[in-house]
Amino acid sequence: MITYLIIIVALALLFDFINGFHDTANAIATSISTRALSPRVAVIMAASLNFLGAVVSSEVAKTVGGKIANPATIDHGIEIVIAALLAAIIWNLLTWYFGIPSSSSHTLIGALAGAVIAGAGYHSVNWSGFTEIIIILVLSPIVAFGVGLLVMFFLKYLVLWTGNKSRSKYNRTFRTLQVITAALLSYSHGGNDAQKAMGIIVFALVAGNFQSTLDVPLWVKLAAAIAMGLGTSIGGWRIIKTISRKIIKIEPINGFASDLTSSIVIQVSTHLGMPLSTTHVISSAIIGTGSVMRFHEVQWATVGRMVITWVITIPISIALSYIIYFLLFKLF
Repeated sequence: MITYLIIIVALALLFDFINGFHDTANAIATSISTRALSPRVAVIMAASLNFLGAVVSSEVAKTVGGKIANPATIDHGIEIVIAALLAAIIWNLLTWYFGIPSSSSHTLIGALAGAVIAGAGYHSVNWSGFTEIIIILVLSPIVAFGVGLLVMFFLKYLVLWTGNKSRSKYNRTFRTLQVITAALLSYSHGGNDAQKAMGIIVFALVAGNFQSTLDVPLWVKLAAAIAMGLGTSIGGWRIIKTISRKIIKIEPINGFASDLTSSIVIQVSTHLGMPLSTTHVISSAIIGTGSVMRFHEVQWATVGRMVITWVITIPISIALSYIIYFLLFKLF
C-alpha cells in the first residue's frame, strides 16, 4: 500500500508539473504577445505566483477529493487514482505536443470518473457531484466570453469618452496595466489548478486509510505548489503560440481585458470551491474581447478546433482511464 501511495504522489506531482507548463500559456500568453512582459520575466512571475496561489486555499482540492466519489467507502481507491492520473498525464502530453489548449481539469475529472467506473462500478460515482462539476466546467467559459464582451465594450467606450483616440498612447497605458492583471491571473491559476493534484492525493490518502478527512496536509500543499511552479518555469510555448497568435491579434487593451476577465471568473469559482478550466476561461475571454475589437479577424476555424477538443476531452479521458485500469489491474 505504501508503494502504491508513493507512486500516486509521484504521478500527481508529475501531473501538476505538466499542468504547470501545459497551462503556462493561460497566464502569460497575452502579456508576451503584447510585449508587456518579456518571456523570461513572464515565466518567472507566473511560476512564483502560481506557487503562492497554490498554497493559499484548499476548497477546490476538497471538491476534487470528495465530490466525484467517496474515497472512504470506495473499493480499490488506490488503484483507481493510479489509472486516473496515468490517463490524465497521457492526454495532457498529447494535447501539449500538438499545441492544443485543452483542459487539465476536464482531463482529470473525466479520468477519475472513468477509473471509478472501472474499479468500483458505475454506482460508485457520485453523479450529482460529478454533474455539478461538469456544469461549472461548461458554464465558466460561456460566462468568461460574456464578461469579456462587457469589459471590452466598457474599455472601448471609456477610451473614446476620454478623447484618447491615439492607439499608441492608450496601448502604452494598458501595456503597463497588463503587468498587474497578468500577475493576478497567475495567482488565480495557481489557486485553482494546483488544487486538483492536491485533491487527487487526498483522495488516495483517505482511500488508503492514511487519513479520515478531506483536509489537505501541509506537505501536500507545498509539494503540489512546487511542482506547478517548476512546471510553469519550463513554459508551454506551443500553446502560447496558439493562444496569442492563432485566435486573434492581441493588443494591450484587449490583453488587459482578457486577463482581468479571466481573473474575476477564476477567483469567483475558487471562492466557491469549484474546479474550472483555466484554459477554457482564458481562451473564451480572449475570444470575447477580440470579438469586440475585430470580430471579422477572429480565427473562428481555430476556435472551432479548440471547442471540439474541449468537448471530446471528458469522454476520451473516461474511456482512457477505464482502459488503463482494466489493463493494469484486471487483465493481469
